[in-house]
Amino acid sequence: MELSRRTFSALAGTTALGFALSGSGGETTRAYASHSVPTGPAPGAAAADRARHQVGYDKYSLLVDGRRLVLWSGEMHPFRLPSPSLWRDVLQKMRAHGFNAVSVYVAWNYHSPGPGQYDFTGVRDLDLFLRTAAETGLYVIVRPGPYINAEVDGGGFPGWLTATEGRARTSDPVYLSYVDEWLTQVDAIVARHLFTRGTGTVLLYQIENEYDAFTDEPLGRDYMSHLYKKVRADGIDVPLFHNDKGRNGYWTPGSFNTGGQEHGWLYGFDGYPDPAEVPPDWGHFGQGGLKGGATASPSTPGFVPEFGGGWFDPWGGVTFGGKGYAEARYSRDAAYERRFQLTNLANGITVHNVYMTFGGTSWGWLPAPQVYTSYDYGAALDEARRQTPKLAPTHQLGHLLQTVPDFAKLDRADAVRAEDERLKVYHLTNPDTGSHVYVARNDTDAPITTTVPDAGIDVAFTVAAHDARLLATGLQLGERTLKFATAQPMMFLKVGRLDVAVFTAPHGEMAQVLLDCPEEPLVYRGDAEPAWNYDLGVLRITVPSGVGGLARVRVEGGGSTTPLLLLFADDATALRLFRLDTPTGPVLVYGPKLVREATLDGMVVQLTGDTVEATGLEVWGPRGIGQITWNGTPLRTEITAPGSLRAALPAPGQLPLPAVREVRLPALGGWRRRTENPESAPDFDDSRWTEADRTGSFSITPVPKGQPVLFADDYGFHYGDVWYRGRLTDAAGLESVSLAYSTGTQGLLMAWLDGEPLGTHRMPVPDKGTARKGSWAATATFAVPSAEPFEEIPDSRVLSVLVRRMAHDMDGRSADSHKVARGLTGAAFKGGSPKVSWRIQGETAPDPVRGPLNNGGLYGEREGWHLPGLADDGWEPAELPRADRRQGVTWYRTTFRLAVDADIDASVGLTLDDDPKRAYRVQIFLNGWNLGQYVNDVGPQHTFALPNGILRSRGVNTLALAVLSDGTTDSGPKDVRLTPMGASAGGVPVTPVDSPGR
Repeated sequence: MELSRRTFSALAGTTALGFALSGSGGETTRAYASHSVPTGPAPGAAAADRARHQVGYDKYSLLVDGRRLVLWSGEMHPFRLPSPSLWRDVLQKMRAHGFNAVSVYVAWNYHSPGPGQYDFTGVRDLDLFLRTAAETGLYVIVRPGPYINAEVDGGGFPGWLTATEGRARTSDPVYLSYVDEWLTQVDAIVARHLFTRGTGTVLLYQIENEYDAFTDEPLGRDYMSHLYKKVRADGIDVPLFHNDKGRNGYWTPGSFNTGGQEHGWLYGFDGYPDPAEVPPDWGHFGQGGLKGGATASPSTPGFVPEFGGGWFDPWGGVTFGGKGYAEARYSRDAAYERRFQLTNLANGITVHNVYMTFGGTSWGWLPAPQVYTSYDYGAALDEARRQTPKLAPTHQLGHLLQTVPDFAKLDRADAVRAEDERLKVYHLTNPDTGSHVYVARNDTDAPITTTVPDAGIDVAFTVAAHDARLLATGLQLGERTLKFATAQPMMFLKVGRLDVAVFTAPHGEMAQVLLDCPEEPLVYRGDAEPAWNYDLGVLRITVPSGVGGLARVRVEGGGSTTPLLLLFADDATALRLFRLDTPTGPVLVYGPKLVREATLDGMVVQLTGDTVEATGLEVWGPRGIGQITWNGTPLRTEITAPGSLRAALPAPGQLPLPAVREVRLPALGGWRRRTENPESAPDFDDSRWTEADRTGSFSITPVPKGQPVLFADDYGFHYGDVWYRGRLTDAAGLESVSLAYSTGTQGLLMAWLDGEPLGTHRMPVPDKGTARKGSWAATATFAVPSAEPFEEIPDSRVLSVLVRRMAHDMDGRSADSHKVARGLTGAAFKGGSPKVSWRIQGETAPDPVRGPLNNGGLYGEREGWHLPGLADDGWEPAELPRADRRQGVTWYRTTFRLAVDADIDASVGLTLDDDPKRAYRVQIFLNGWNLGQYVNDVGPQHTFALPNGILRSRGVNTLALAVLSDGTTDSGPKDVRLTPMGASAGGVPVTPVDSPGR
C-alpha cells in the first residue's frame, strides 16, 4: 500500500483495510440537572449484570447511571410468535440492525382462561422472553395494560371479563379487583427482570394504553392513580409512563395523584402518520397538535411509545386496495421511515419505539374482529422473520444514536436555508460539544439537489422525493473533527488501535467527507473508488457510494496519533455492517446477511449468523485476533496489511455449499374427509349442553324483553363458534324465523329447522368507511318452507343455529364495548307464537398447552379432530380440489414429512387458492395449533405462516382443515400447498413446541 501525496488521485490498491431508583424498590427517581450529566459515551448493550443501576432522565434523554441513553426500540409481541425459540431469532435481528430495546405488550386474555387462572408456561413464558431479551443485549419496555388494544380480541381483555360486573377502564372497584389480580401476576415476573436491580433489562413500564376517557374526571384520574400505586407497590421501580393516543397532553406529570412520586413518570404520545402527509413538528421544538406533543411535558424527554412502522389491514384488504401487507410495505417504505424518523429526531424525540418492527401472526382467535390472521403490518421484519429493505434507516440511525453521544442532547439552533428552498432544513446543535446536526427533508414529488451555504455545506447533495437525510458538521471523530459531510454518519467506534467512522449515502452518489487536518495526513485507499485531496488544512475525500460495495479509506497522522478508518456504504451495503460488543471491545463485521453474536477466545473471533449466498467476510476487532470461526466452523483467514481479518464465507472445502440449499417441500396429498355438524339433526342428544335460561346480563347489549339471555359469554363460551338448539312447542303455522345475532366483522349465522337448512346470513364486508367499526350486529330472517300436500306439520320442532363469532370488540373509547354480546341475541317468529327452550354449546375446557384462544365450539374441535394422533382411518379418502355444495362443516386431514437440513432456517407457509366466487372459509390446524382463518371470497390473505417449532421441519406434521361452507356455492378447498417464505443458512436452534394429541 503506497503513501499518497497532495495530488487528487490515490493508489488503486486491491487489499482492503483491514432514575436514580433504589434497589429496595423505594422511589427516589429524579430528573438530573443537565449540567451534572457526565460527558462520556452512552451506555452499551443492556445486560443483566447483577449490578445496581440508576435510571433517570432530564428534558433531553434518559440517563442510565448518569450517562445519556437514546432509546431506539422496536415492537414485537411474543404472543404473536408461538415458538419461544424464535423469539431469540427476532430479538437478535433487531439488535443487529440498530435497535437497543424491544417493546412488548403482555395480553391479559392470552394468559388467563378464567378468573383467578393464569398461565405463564410454554408459549406464554414471559419470564423466558425477558431472559432472552437480556441475553440478546436489549433493554425492554413492558406494556401489560391491563388494556392493550393491539388489534387483539377485546383489546386484550380476557373473554371471561365480559360477563363480570364493573365498568372497565375506570376506577370501578369490581373491575379494579380483577386488574389487581392480573397485575400481581405480571409484576411478580417483571420485578425479577428490572434493570435497576441488575437482574434483567426492563427499563420502562407502561400503564394502560392510549387512554383518553375521563381525563378530567375522578373516574379516570383515580383509575390511573390506582394503577400507578399498584405497580409501585409491586416493586416496579423503573420509570413509568402512558402513551397518549395523540398530541393531546393527556397524563403528563402531575395530572393525577401518584402519591408525590411524579418524578418517576414520563409523558409519551403515539404517532401514526399517513405517508402522504408532511411530517409534523410534534417534539420539544414544534407546535403541532392540540398541545404540542412533547411540549406538553417540557421537563421529560421527547417520547413516542408507538411510531408507525406500518399499518394493520382489515378483512378484504380495504386499506391497501386488496393487496395486503405487500402494499403496506411499499407505501411505508425505507424513505417513509427515514423521512419521519429523522423529523422525530430533529424535534427532540430521544425515546422512540417503532410499532411494529416484527408484526407476526394473530393466530387462533387472537385477532380483533377488524383484522385477519396475518399481522405482518408491513414491518421491517416480515411475518416470516425475513429482513426487508425497510431496515436500512433504523439500522443506520440506531447505530448512530448508540455510538455517537452528541445526538442524545440537541437544542434547536438558528434557522438555516437550503439553496433550493423547497428543501426544509432543521438545524440543531449539541450545547456541550458544539457539533451541529442538519436534517434536510424533501416533501415534494421530485428529487432536489442543493447545498446549504448557511451551514458551510457548499457541496451539492441530493434528497430523493419524499425522503430525508441527516448531515453533520463539527462532529468529533476521535481525535479528528468532521468539517462537514454530504454523507450521513452511521457510527463511530474505537476498534483495536483504530478509530472507525461509517458514512452512508444513496447508491452512486458522490459522497464527500471533509476533515479538519492541521497537518497533511497520510491517506491510504483500500478500494478503487475513493479519491482525495488535501488543501489549506482540510482533507476532502470523495467516494461514489455503494459502487463496488464497501469503500475503505485510512487516514494517519495529520496532527492525530490514532489512525482513522473511514467506511462508505449505500443502504444495501450498510445492512451488511454489524457492530457487536465483547468484553474486550467492539467488533465490526462486514459481509453476511446477519451477524448474531461475536465472542473472543484468545486470538479467535467466533461469529454466528446467517447467509443467503456466498460472500466475503471482513472483521475489525481488538488487538491480537487472527482467526475467524463461523457458526462453529473455522475459516481460512487472512490478516490484511491494515489489520483487518478476511475470509470467504463459506470457505471452499470447509462449509458444504456456497449458498442456501433448495428447500424441497412435498405436495400435499393423502387427504381424508369427514362431514360434521350433527348438532343440526333433530334427534341429536343435547342433554349435556348448557340451558340458556338466564334473565340478566352484564353485557351492554340489551336483553330482548320476555326472552332469555342468549349471549354466549354469559354461559362461559368466549371464543370461536357457538351452537344453539331451540326446542319449539306450539309451532304450528310457523312462516319465518328471525334471528338477531352479533359477531364482529365477517361473522355469520347458519340455521336448520328439523335438520333441513334454512340458510346462511353473513355480516357485510367492510369498506374504507367501516373497516374500524365495531359492534357488528344483524338480524337474519329465514322463511320456513311450506308443507307438502297432505304433509303433517309437527307441533314441536327443533331449531339449530351455528354462529361464527369473530372476537370481541376492542374498547378503545372506554365504553365497555368489549361487553357487546356475541352469538345469538334474540329470536322472533312469524305465523305462530311458539314457546322456545334453548340450549347452548361452545368451546370445551381450554387446551392446557395451546391456551384458551386456540379452540372454538365446532363438533370436530370438541371431539379432537384437529389433534395429531387422531385415528382417522375410518374417514373417507379424498382428493383436492373439491366442489361440495353443503351448508355446514367438513374436515380434511393429512400428514406430511419435512426434511429441512439442520443448518438451514427455512420459513414455510400454507397457501390456499380458489375461485373468489366460492363462499367458504377454513380454519387451519397444524399439529393441533389453530394457525389462522382463511375466507376464500373475502381475502386478502392466502398464505399463512407456519412457525418453526410448531412446524416440525425435520419430522412428521398433521394438517387439519375445518371448512365452513354456506351452501350457496360449490366450496373447496381447491389448491392447498406448502410455500417457501424464505431461507438462510444459519438461524437459531429450535426446540419443538409441545403439541399433544388426543
